[in-house]
Amino acid sequence: MKIKSSRLSRSELPFAIGIPALVWQALFFYLPLFLLIVSSFFKISQTGKFEGLTIANIQVFLSPTYLKVILSSLLLAGSNALLCFVVAFPLAYFLAFTGRKYKNFFLFFLIVPFWTNFLLHVYAWFYVLERHGFLNTLLLKVGIIQEPLHLLNSLPAIMVMMVYYYLPFMVLPIYASLERFNYKLIEASYDLGGNFLSTFRRILLPITSRGIRAGFFLVYIPSFGEFVIPELMGGDKKMFVGTVISQYILGEGTGSMGAAFTLLSAVVLIISAFVLHVLLSKILLPRMYHG
Repeated sequence: MKIKSSRLSRSELPFAIGIPALVWQALFFYLPLFLLIVSSFFKISQTGKFEGLTIANIQVFLSPTYLKVILSSLLLAGSNALLCFVVAFPLAYFLAFTGRKYKNFFLFFLIVPFWTNFLLHVYAWFYVLERHGFLNTLLLKVGIIQEPLHLLNSLPAIMVMMVYYYLPFMVLPIYASLERFNYKLIEASYDLGGNFLSTFRRILLPITSRGIRAGFFLVYIPSFGEFVIPELMGGDKKMFVGTVISQYILGEGTGSMGAAFTLLSAVVLIISAFVLHVLLSKILLPRMYHG
């Protein structure tokens, strides 16, 4: 009996260790999420009193104006994920194969921005993109432009900052896949007459598909609800999901409206993520089987 009980206790030890994490997750994730969903159906009077349940909060956001905001956020998230992939794959390839000797050095510089305050990054880009900043000054001295470009408070400024901030989330999963990749497969492809494009489509993409999909979702999902970057770099000229949610949640007596818009946006995000998963699977995986 003692031996049996000791074995039982050893088997239950990992679960016991994980209980605090489960309790923390339930209290600070699932419970707030449940309250958010429930409060989106609350009807609140102008005096702040609860008047019952309603679906009118969600119906308000089915208008073309708010649907356009959601669509803009979907396009922003998709564009950011695609641009990050275009930049991240060559970088991850270099770290995994070409720059192996200095990979720790390059990975350090890739991760080190996370050790500093995010607002410092934003203000640093202000000095780069402002009218008399580094980029305009450089282009003027080289003679490429005759007048300073209007770079700040624009969509390009938002995209530059988004790619800069989310790039490591795309690089690291792809790098992890490429690091375990057998480079002899690429050499075999070249020996059999394949060029770089066919090797990339039929070997690199399918084998690294898990890392690519992980990177896409690590960038796509948080980009959809991004608030700080569009607010600061875009000059509040364009409305995105994060902007609308913050205005309603922080407004007086409009918390239930903000919860309703959050719920609607989350449903759209889940559907779009499923569609993206299907598309990525069709794009990446069949390359392994079709000639």
